[in-house]
Amino acid sequence: MVKSFMTLAVLVLSVAGAYAQDIIQVQGSSPDLYVMHTVKKGETLYSLGRTFSLPIKDIAAENNISADKGLQLGQNIKIPLNAANFSQKADAAAGGAPLYHKVEASETLYRLSLNHNKVPLDNIRRWNNMTGDGLKKDTYVIIGYLKGGSGAVAHTPTPAPANTPAPAPVNNTPAPVNNTPAPAPAPVSNNNPAPPVDNTPAPANNTPAPAENTPKPVTTGSATFESLYMQQTSNGKNATTEKGPGGWFKSNAAAGKYYALHNTAQRGTIIKVTNPLNGKFIYAKVLETIPQIKGNAGLIIKLSDSALEALGTNDPKFYCELSYEN
Repeated sequence: MVKSFMTLAVLVLSVAGAYAQDIIQVQGSSPDLYVMHTVKKGETLYSLGRTFSLPIKDIAAENNISADKGLQLGQNIKIPLNAANFSQKADAAAGGAPLYHKVEASETLYRLSLNHNKVPLDNIRRWNNMTGDGLKKDTYVIIGYLKGGSGAVAHTPTPAPANTPAPAPVNNTPAPVNNTPAPAPAPVSNNNPAPPVDNTPAPANNTPAPAENTPKPVTTGSATFESLYMQQTSNGKNATTEKGPGGWFKSNAAAGKYYALHNTAQRGTIIKVTNPLNGKFIYAKVLETIPQIKGNAGLIIKLSDSALEALGTNDPKFYCELSYEN
Protein backbone atom coordinates (compact mmCIF):
# COMPACT_ATOMS: atom_id res chain seq x y z
CA MET A 1 0.00 0.00 0.00
CA VAL A 2 2.84 2.37 0.98
CA LYS A 3 4.74 1.46 -2.19
CA SER A 4 1.70 2.26 -4.36
CA PHE A 5 1.26 5.61 -2.63
CA MET A 6 4.92 6.51 -3.16
CA THR A 7 4.69 5.57 -6.84
CA LEU A 8 1.61 7.79 -7.25
CA ALA A 9 3.34 10.69 -5.46
CA VAL A 10 6.38 10.47 -7.73
CA LEU A 11 4.13 10.42 -10.80
CA VAL A 12 2.24 13.53 -9.64
CA LEU A 13 5.46 15.41 -8.94
CA SER A 14 6.85 14.46 -12.33
CA VAL A 15 3.75 15.76 -14.13
CA ALA A 16 3.82 18.98 -12.10
CA GLY A 17 7.48 19.50 -12.87
CA ALA A 18 6.91 18.97 -16.59
CA TYR A 19 4.06 21.49 -16.57
CA ALA A 20 6.17 24.14 -14.86
CA GLN A 21 9.03 23.53 -17.28
CA ASP A 22 6.69 24.10 -20.23
CA ILE A 23 6.09 27.74 -19.24
CA ILE A 24 8.90 30.09 -20.20
CA GLN A 25 8.88 32.73 -17.47
CA VAL A 26 10.90 35.90 -17.96
CA GLN A 27 13.02 37.01 -15.00
CA GLY A 28 14.96 40.16 -14.17
CA SER A 29 14.16 43.65 -15.44
CA SER A 30 15.37 45.88 -18.25
CA PRO A 31 18.02 45.76 -19.55
CA ASP A 32 18.91 42.39 -17.95
CA LEU A 33 16.02 40.12 -18.99
CA TYR A 34 16.54 36.37 -19.06
CA VAL A 35 14.93 32.95 -18.58
CA MET A 36 16.24 30.01 -16.56
CA HIS A 37 16.27 26.59 -18.24
CA THR A 38 16.78 23.26 -16.49
CA VAL A 39 18.82 20.87 -18.66
CA LYS A 40 16.93 17.74 -19.75
CA LYS A 41 18.32 14.42 -20.87
CA GLY A 42 20.24 14.67 -24.14
CA GLU A 43 20.35 18.48 -24.26
CA THR A 44 23.56 20.26 -25.27
CA LEU A 45 24.69 23.83 -25.72
CA TYR A 46 24.09 23.36 -29.43
CA SER A 47 20.48 22.23 -28.93
CA LEU A 48 19.83 25.07 -26.45
CA GLY A 49 21.24 27.53 -28.98
CA ARG A 50 18.74 26.28 -31.56
CA THR A 51 15.87 26.25 -29.06
CA PHE A 52 16.45 29.79 -27.86
CA SER A 53 17.84 31.28 -31.13
CA LEU A 54 21.10 32.33 -29.48
CA PRO A 55 24.78 31.69 -30.35
CA ILE A 56 26.43 28.98 -28.23
CA LYS A 57 29.19 31.38 -27.16
CA ASP A 58 26.63 33.80 -25.71
CA ILE A 59 25.03 31.09 -23.55
CA ALA A 60 28.46 29.80 -22.45
CA ALA A 61 29.70 33.29 -21.56
CA GLU A 62 26.51 34.12 -19.61
CA ASN A 63 26.92 30.97 -17.50
CA ASN A 64 30.74 31.09 -17.25
CA ILE A 65 31.14 27.62 -18.76
CA SER A 66 33.25 26.24 -21.60
CA ALA A 67 31.55 25.89 -24.97
CA ASP A 68 33.35 22.54 -25.38
CA LYS A 69 32.13 21.13 -22.07
CA GLY A 70 28.96 19.06 -21.91
CA LEU A 71 25.93 20.00 -19.82
CA GLN A 72 24.79 18.06 -16.76
CA LEU A 73 21.27 16.72 -16.28
CA GLY A 74 19.31 19.10 -14.05
CA GLN A 75 21.79 21.94 -14.48
CA ASN A 76 20.24 25.44 -14.45
CA ILE A 77 21.24 27.55 -17.45
CA LYS A 78 20.62 31.29 -17.74
CA ILE A 79 19.39 32.28 -21.22
CA PRO A 80 19.74 36.03 -21.89
CA LEU A 81 17.01 37.79 -23.85
CA ASN A 82 18.14 40.41 -26.35
CA ALA A 83 17.33 41.76 -29.79
CA ALA A 84 18.62 38.55 -31.38
CA ASN A 85 16.09 36.19 -29.80
CA PHE A 86 13.38 38.33 -28.16
CA SER A 87 10.69 40.40 -29.90
CA GLN A 88 8.07 42.74 -28.42
CA LYS A 89 6.74 44.15 -31.68
CA ALA A 90 3.00 44.15 -32.33
CA ASP A 91 3.30 41.31 -34.86
CA ALA A 92 5.71 39.20 -32.75
CA ALA A 93 3.01 36.61 -32.02
CA ALA A 94 3.05 35.49 -35.65
CA GLY A 95 6.32 33.55 -35.47
CA GLY A 96 7.54 32.71 -31.98
CA ALA A 97 6.78 31.11 -28.64
CA PRO A 98 5.23 33.34 -25.94
CA LEU A 99 7.29 34.47 -22.96
CA TYR A 100 5.45 35.13 -19.69
CA HIS A 101 5.67 37.31 -16.60
CA LYS A 102 4.06 36.17 -13.36
CA VAL A 103 2.11 39.09 -11.87
CA GLU A 104 3.16 40.17 -8.39
CA ALA A 105 0.96 41.78 -5.71
CA SER A 106 -0.09 45.39 -6.49
CA GLU A 107 1.73 45.31 -9.84
CA THR A 108 0.33 47.65 -12.50
CA LEU A 109 0.32 47.34 -16.26
CA TYR A 110 2.45 50.47 -16.52
CA ARG A 111 5.10 49.13 -14.08
CA LEU A 112 5.13 45.80 -15.93
CA SER A 113 5.82 47.68 -19.18
CA LEU A 114 8.66 49.72 -17.65
CA ASN A 115 10.37 46.60 -16.29
CA HIS A 116 10.22 44.83 -19.66
CA ASN A 117 11.84 47.22 -22.17
CA LYS A 118 8.87 49.63 -22.07
CA VAL A 119 6.81 47.23 -24.17
CA PRO A 120 3.76 49.15 -25.52
CA LEU A 121 0.68 48.76 -23.30
CA ASP A 122 -1.50 48.08 -26.34
CA ASN A 123 0.70 45.12 -27.29
CA ILE A 124 0.29 43.57 -23.84
CA ARG A 125 -3.48 44.05 -23.98
CA ARG A 126 -3.68 42.52 -27.48
CA TRP A 127 -1.50 39.49 -26.71
CA ASN A 128 -3.49 38.69 -23.55
CA ASN A 129 -7.01 39.62 -24.78
CA MET A 130 -7.29 42.21 -22.00
CA THR A 131 -10.21 44.63 -21.95
CA GLY A 132 -8.81 46.82 -19.16
CA ASP A 133 -5.63 47.62 -17.26
CA GLY A 134 -6.23 45.51 -14.15
CA LEU A 135 -3.81 42.69 -13.27
CA LYS A 136 -4.46 39.76 -10.93
CA LYS A 137 -1.74 38.40 -8.65
CA ASP A 138 -0.13 35.09 -9.74
CA THR A 139 -1.59 35.16 -13.27
CA TYR A 140 0.72 34.84 -16.27
CA VAL A 141 0.90 37.73 -18.76
CA ILE A 142 2.60 37.51 -22.16
CA ILE A 143 5.24 40.25 -22.43
CA GLY A 144 6.94 39.21 -25.68
CA TYR A 145 7.84 36.32 -27.97
CA LEU A 146 10.90 34.17 -28.60
CA LYS A 147 12.18 34.61 -32.13
CA GLY A 148 12.17 31.41 -34.19
CA GLY A 149 12.56 29.03 -31.23
CA SER A 150 12.38 25.35 -32.17
CA GLY A 151 9.86 23.95 -29.71
CA ALA A 152 10.83 25.89 -26.59
CA VAL A 153 7.26 25.84 -25.33
CA ALA A 154 5.02 22.79 -25.48
CA HIS A 155 2.25 24.13 -23.29
CA THR A 156 0.66 27.58 -23.35
CA PRO A 157 -0.90 28.58 -19.99
CA THR A 158 -4.03 30.67 -19.91
CA PRO A 159 -2.97 34.35 -19.86
CA ALA A 160 -4.64 37.11 -17.88
CA PRO A 161 -8.38 36.33 -17.98
CA ALA A 162 -10.41 38.27 -20.51
CA ASN A 163 -13.96 39.45 -19.88
CA THR A 164 -15.36 37.66 -22.91
CA PRO A 165 -18.73 35.98 -22.20
CA ALA A 166 -19.03 32.27 -22.89
CA PRO A 167 -20.68 31.44 -26.23
CA ALA A 168 -24.26 30.30 -26.13
CA PRO A 169 -24.79 26.52 -26.61
CA VAL A 170 -25.60 25.50 -30.16
CA ASN A 171 -29.04 23.99 -30.61
CA ASN A 172 -29.00 21.45 -33.44
CA THR A 173 -32.68 20.52 -33.11
CA PRO A 174 -34.40 21.54 -36.38
CA ALA A 175 -37.14 24.10 -36.05
CA PRO A 176 -40.67 22.71 -36.67
CA VAL A 177 -42.09 23.41 -40.09
CA ASN A 178 -45.16 25.66 -40.02
CA ASN A 179 -47.51 24.76 -42.85
CA THR A 180 -50.29 27.08 -41.71
CA PRO A 181 -50.95 29.59 -44.52
CA ALA A 182 -50.38 33.24 -43.63
CA PRO A 183 -53.63 35.21 -43.05
CA ALA A 184 -54.81 37.38 -45.89
CA PRO A 185 -54.13 41.10 -45.40
CA ALA A 186 -57.02 43.13 -44.05
CA PRO A 187 -58.85 45.24 -46.66
CA VAL A 188 -58.00 48.91 -46.75
CA SER A 189 -60.76 51.07 -45.30
CA ASN A 190 -61.60 54.39 -46.96
CA ASN A 191 -64.07 55.40 -44.25
CA ASN A 192 -61.39 57.04 -42.15
CA PRO A 193 -59.64 59.58 -44.41
CA ALA A 194 -56.31 61.01 -43.30
CA PRO A 195 -56.51 64.34 -41.41
CA PRO A 196 -56.06 67.44 -43.56
CA VAL A 197 -52.53 68.80 -43.90
CA ASP A 198 -51.95 72.12 -42.14
CA ASN A 199 -50.11 74.34 -44.62
CA THR A 200 -49.98 77.35 -42.33
CA PRO A 201 -46.30 78.37 -42.11
CA ALA A 202 -44.70 78.31 -38.69
CA PRO A 203 -43.97 81.77 -37.19
CA ALA A 204 -40.44 82.95 -37.90
CA ASN A 205 -38.06 82.95 -34.97
CA ASN A 206 -35.65 85.82 -35.32
CA THR A 207 -34.04 85.32 -31.93
CA PRO A 208 -30.43 84.22 -32.50
CA ALA A 209 -29.23 81.10 -30.70
CA PRO A 210 -27.01 81.94 -27.71
CA ALA A 211 -23.28 81.51 -28.32
CA GLU A 212 -21.74 78.42 -26.73
CA ASN A 213 -18.78 79.63 -24.70
CA THR A 214 -18.36 76.58 -22.46
CA PRO A 215 -15.15 74.74 -23.36
CA LYS A 216 -15.60 71.14 -24.46
CA PRO A 217 -13.33 68.19 -23.81
CA VAL A 218 -10.66 68.03 -26.50
CA THR A 219 -11.62 64.55 -27.68
CA THR A 220 -14.75 62.44 -27.55
CA GLY A 221 -12.59 59.41 -26.83
CA SER A 222 -12.25 60.57 -23.20
CA ALA A 223 -16.00 60.62 -22.62
CA THR A 224 -15.78 57.44 -20.51
CA PHE A 225 -13.14 58.98 -18.26
CA GLU A 226 -15.26 62.13 -18.04
CA SER A 227 -18.26 60.17 -16.76
CA LEU A 228 -16.03 58.41 -14.20
CA TYR A 229 -14.71 61.79 -13.06
CA MET A 230 -18.27 63.02 -12.57
CA GLN A 231 -19.10 59.93 -10.50
CA GLN A 232 -15.98 60.21 -8.36
CA THR A 233 -16.41 63.93 -7.64
CA SER A 234 -20.25 64.04 -7.47
CA ASN A 235 -20.37 66.14 -10.63
CA GLY A 236 -17.43 68.26 -9.48
CA LYS A 237 -18.84 69.13 -6.03
CA ASN A 238 -16.36 66.99 -4.07
CA ALA A 239 -13.21 67.84 -6.02
CA THR A 240 -9.88 69.12 -4.80
CA THR A 241 -7.77 71.39 -6.98
CA GLU A 242 -4.04 71.66 -7.54
CA LYS A 243 -1.89 73.98 -9.64
CA GLY A 244 1.70 73.64 -10.77
CA PRO A 245 4.10 72.25 -13.39
CA GLY A 246 3.39 69.04 -15.29
CA GLY A 247 5.55 66.70 -17.37
CA TRP A 248 4.96 63.83 -19.79
CA PHE A 249 5.91 60.22 -20.53
CA LYS A 250 5.80 58.16 -23.71
CA SER A 251 2.77 55.89 -24.07
CA ASN A 252 1.11 53.79 -26.76
CA ALA A 253 -2.41 54.14 -25.38
CA ALA A 254 -5.40 54.04 -27.71
CA ALA A 255 -6.45 57.30 -29.37
CA GLY A 256 -8.39 59.58 -27.04
CA LYS A 257 -7.36 57.67 -23.89
CA TYR A 258 -5.10 59.67 -21.58
CA TYR A 259 -3.14 58.40 -18.58
CA ALA A 260 -1.33 60.07 -15.71
CA LEU A 261 1.17 59.58 -12.88
CA HIS A 262 0.32 61.39 -9.63
CA ASN A 263 1.76 61.21 -6.12
CA THR A 264 -1.39 61.45 -3.96
CA ALA A 265 -4.42 60.41 -6.06
CA GLN A 266 -5.19 56.71 -5.81
CA ARG A 267 -4.68 54.41 -8.77
CA GLY A 268 -7.75 54.55 -11.03
CA THR A 269 -8.65 58.14 -10.06
CA ILE A 270 -9.71 60.33 -12.99
CA ILE A 271 -8.05 63.75 -12.99
CA LYS A 272 -9.35 66.70 -14.99
CA VAL A 273 -6.30 68.53 -16.38
CA THR A 274 -6.75 72.08 -17.70
CA ASN A 275 -4.32 74.24 -19.65
CA PRO A 276 -5.16 77.74 -18.33
CA LEU A 277 -3.40 79.40 -21.27
CA ASN A 278 -6.02 78.24 -23.78
CA GLY A 279 -8.82 76.71 -21.69
CA LYS A 280 -8.40 73.23 -23.16
CA PHE A 281 -8.83 70.28 -20.81
CA ILE A 282 -8.75 66.49 -20.80
CA TYR A 283 -9.55 63.63 -18.39
CA ALA A 284 -6.70 61.28 -17.48
CA LYS A 285 -6.65 58.03 -15.48
CA VAL A 286 -3.99 57.63 -12.77
CA LEU A 287 -1.75 54.57 -13.28
CA GLU A 288 0.60 55.02 -10.31
CA THR A 289 2.90 57.47 -8.54
CA ILE A 290 5.54 59.67 -10.21
CA PRO A 291 8.99 58.00 -10.08
CA GLN A 292 11.24 59.79 -7.60
CA ILE A 293 14.07 60.81 -9.89
CA LYS A 294 15.82 64.14 -10.40
CA GLY A 295 14.03 64.97 -13.65
CA ASN A 296 10.61 64.70 -11.96
CA ALA A 297 11.40 67.04 -9.06
CA GLY A 298 8.60 69.56 -8.44
CA LEU A 299 6.10 68.03 -10.90
CA ILE A 300 2.50 67.66 -9.72
CA ILE A 301 1.56 65.31 -12.59
CA LYS A 302 2.99 63.44 -15.60
CA LEU A 303 0.73 62.85 -18.60
CA SER A 304 0.92 60.45 -21.54
CA ASP A 305 2.37 62.14 -24.63
CA SER A 306 -0.94 62.21 -26.53
CA ALA A 307 -2.47 64.34 -23.74
CA LEU A 308 0.09 67.08 -24.37
CA GLU A 309 -1.07 67.47 -27.95
CA ALA A 310 -4.71 67.52 -26.84
CA LEU A 311 -3.95 70.30 -24.34
CA GLY A 312 -2.33 72.36 -27.08
CA THR A 313 1.23 72.39 -25.77
CA ASN A 314 4.52 70.74 -26.67
CA ASP A 315 6.63 72.02 -23.79
CA PRO A 316 8.52 69.39 -21.75
CA LYS A 317 7.20 71.15 -18.64
CA PHE A 318 3.98 73.14 -18.67
CA TYR A 319 1.73 74.88 -16.16
CA CYS A 320 -1.60 73.16 -15.52
CA GLU A 321 -4.57 73.03 -13.16
CA LEU A 322 -5.86 69.73 -11.72
CA SER A 323 -9.21 68.70 -10.32
CA TYR A 324 -9.89 65.26 -8.82
CA GLU A 325 -11.64 63.37 -6.03
CA ASN A 326 -10.59 64.67 -2.60
